[in-house]
Amino acid sequence: MRTYATPVEFKQPKNDPQLGDYPQIPPISVQRRPAKGWWNLQDRRNFGETLPEQHEILSIWAPDVFNISRANALKQFGIAVTIFLGFVMAVKASVPERPAAPRSYPYGGLVTELGGLDANKAAVYEPEEE
Repeated sequence: MRTYATPVEFKQPKNDPQLGDYPQIPPISVQRRPAKGWWNLQDRRNFGETLPEQHEILSIWAPDVFNISRANALKQFGIAVTIFLGFVMAVKASVPERPAAPRSYPYGGLVTELGGLDANKAAVYEPEEE
């Protein structure tokens, strides 16, 4: 009996009854074949070669077959992110300071003149002592 959390097992029949006597070719991607030495160089197959049942999935036009492991891919991604963040931090550290002082306004930052809202409050005017 299957419950919600039980994974579904998909079992392929050994011989698909719809194929009849069509040969059972192992499902190996054509992208794993060497690039040269074929009658049809573009599809990497010879003249008269029997196609596997799932030729569309295994052909050269299918999504790419990757030759690296997930751990290696994650390592490379981590290195790329580290280099990018290091570059961002270096750029941020190399930005010079502002050449001018921020502007300051009298009367509490011109609150009344700007409409009286505290959200509009600019830098508070602080007179220098002499």
